[in-house]
Parts: sequence; structure tokens; C-alpha cells
Amino acid sequence: MEAFLNFFETMPAWQKLVWIVTCLSFNWVIEAAKPLFQFDYKKLKHIGVNMVFLASDLTINVLFGLATVGIFAWAASSEFGLLYMIDLPIWVELIIGIMILDLVAQWCAHYVLHRVPQLWKFHMVHHSDTHVDATTGTRHHPGDYVFREIFALAAILVSGIPLAYYLFYRICTIFFAYFTHANISLPKSLDRALSYVFVTPDMHKFHHHFERPWTDTNFGNIFSFWDRMFGTLVYQDPKDVQYGLDVLDNSKDENIGYQLWFPFSGEIKTDPDKNFLGFTKRSAKASKN
Repeated sequence: MEAFLNFFETMPAWQKLVWIVTCLSFNWVIEAAKPLFQFDYKKLKHIGVNMVFLASDLTINVLFGLATVGIFAWAASSEFGLLYMIDLPIWVELIIGIMILDLVAQWCAHYVLHRVPQLWKFHMVHHSDTHVDATTGTRHHPGDYVFREIFALAAILVSGIPLAYYLFYRICTIFFAYFTHANISLPKSLDRALSYVFVTPDMHKFHHHFERPWTDTNFGNIFSFWDRMFGTLVYQDPKDVQYGLDVLDNSKDENIGYQLWFPFSGEIKTDPDKNFLGFTKRSAKASKN
């Protein structure tokens, strides 16, 4: 197990890039063979737009990498964090660490992005994609991504995980980001069975519906049981989903300038019924399992 984790700790940058390309390519093949929706769009242009956001995210990731190294060094020297308080087999600690990171750095951060109006305006860029496919998993406004990275640093401190655990977790999130956004149609029985533990493509599609309350559900990244626990799960027929946002000009979903600018515009309004504590009830179609 130590050799397995050491592989991720010593993984060079080029291998991480290969992993990104591999995950995207894998999902593109499945999208072509078994699509959920038959999109009428210029796929290469769509890919190019979302790759611009990926490039900005990778740049931010490099900058935050310096802060991350400092956090790990301080946590190790002071033995701060949950895993320093327990003594369990490595594989158990790895699972606990991944669960804490998935809860704090993903579910909680994602929930707050939907609850706080100005943060939501940054996150709207991710939801503005009207042709959700694997590349949508890379589509995050820099302001959105910075906020997520701050939550990731907090999760590192809370968990007290070693660097190897964290890097393994990041590799897992890359796969799930592309897989859950991919425009693929899995067998319904398989998707349903997997959804009891993991976030699946069908499950995540409701999160990209153009209006609330479905937009404010299914916040998970790897594990689905957080949404089951906190009552934010929706699972119905994904063919009922319509992509985009009802408060944006969806014709500009591939206009990079518009996408980078509108979070700072006072002309783009967030839903006045939205509040930090509760969900809105505008769509009669939504019901939770």
C-alpha cells in the first residue's frame, strides 16, 4: 500500500497530464458510442472553449500548489488534523481521508457556491454550458476555482492527511469530474445501482437543469451518500433535464469574454427567492428519493 501511495506522491506533472487526456478520451469514446442526448453543436469549438477554462484552472492549481506544500509541512510538524489522532491501517485512513476531502472540499464548497449570491455568479459559468459533456467538468470560472482550492486547503487541515493521500484523491476527482458530466447513457439498472454509493452521469445531470430546484441538488463529486444524508438528492428521468440557466443569455454559452465578465455585472441577477438556508420550490417536477 505504501508503494502504491508513493507512486502518486512522486508522479511527475506529465503523467498527471496524461491522466487528464486519458480520462477525457475515454469519455469521448463512450459519448460517441452511447450518447444520452444527440447534440447539434460544433463539438471542437465547444471543447476549445472549455479547454480555455481548464488552462486557467491548471494555472491556479500550480499557484495553490505552493500553499498546499506549506500546509502539509505545517500539519506534519505540528501533527494537526483528525488522522493524527487515530492509528488505523493505511487503507482505512486513506478511505477516511478521501471521504473528508469529498465532503469538505467538494460537497460543502459546492453547496456554498450555490447559496452565496456573488459566489453563485462565478459558479453560474459552469452551469451556463448548454451542451453538457465530459469537457464541462473543466469549465470553472477562475473565481469559482479559487474558492474551491481554499476549501481544499481547509479540508487538508481538518483531515490531517498526508500528501500522498491528497494526490490520490485529486486523481480520483479528475476521473469523476469528466465521467459524471459525460454525455453518456449507461444502462439504467447499472447507473441506479452505482448511484447508491457514487455520483453517476444520470444523477449529476439534474444538477445542470436550467432552473431550480433541480439546480440546487446533487452537489456530490465522488460519493452520492452526502446528498442522501443531507436531503439534496434528486434522481428521476435525465431526459427531462434541460441545460443552461434561465437567468442568462444561453446563446452566449461559448462566448468566453461574456462568460468571464458576467459574474461582475450587476445586470445578471441571481434568483431573489434563493437563500442560504433553504431551497426554492419553483418546479413541480422535482421530487427527492
